[in-house]
Amino acid sequence: MAQFVREVMTFGVVAVRPDASLVEAARLMRAQDIGDVLVADGDRLIGVITDRDIAVRVIADGNDPLTVSVGAVCTRDPVCVGPDDGVAAAARLMRSRAVRRLPVVEDGRPVGVVSIGDLAVAENPDSALAEISLANPNNEG
Repeated sequence: MAQFVREVMTFGVVAVRPDASLVEAARLMRAQDIGDVLVADGDRLIGVITDRDIAVRVIADGNDPLTVSVGAVCTRDPVCVGPDDGVAAAARLMRSRAVRRLPVVEDGRPVGVVSIGDLAVAENPDSALAEISLANPNNEG
């Protein structure tokens, strides 16, 4: 069983600048088959934007995703973990903050993301959540 976040996290950072358009962020999510991107100014983490943020905070309110910046709707100052933090501590943090993903930061710089799916695969690979997380994304439409 994995003990540390570094054993289960997805390494590498997919990020956009705070002044990027939501369309740019959405296209990056589609190209990478991911549901979130980090928002960064250079090496400094500003926030996180998810596909759900775009749908709920922008589209559902009738705003134009071409004119709204990522920085205007992202979750600012997200709760983060380090690669040497425990997997159990990351799971408790996700539960207490009701989040599905945590940026992983080392020496002040984002180095990856750990998701609830990553934890499920590591802790119980036979669970329904683990199977869903391991499945190829549905690219219909």
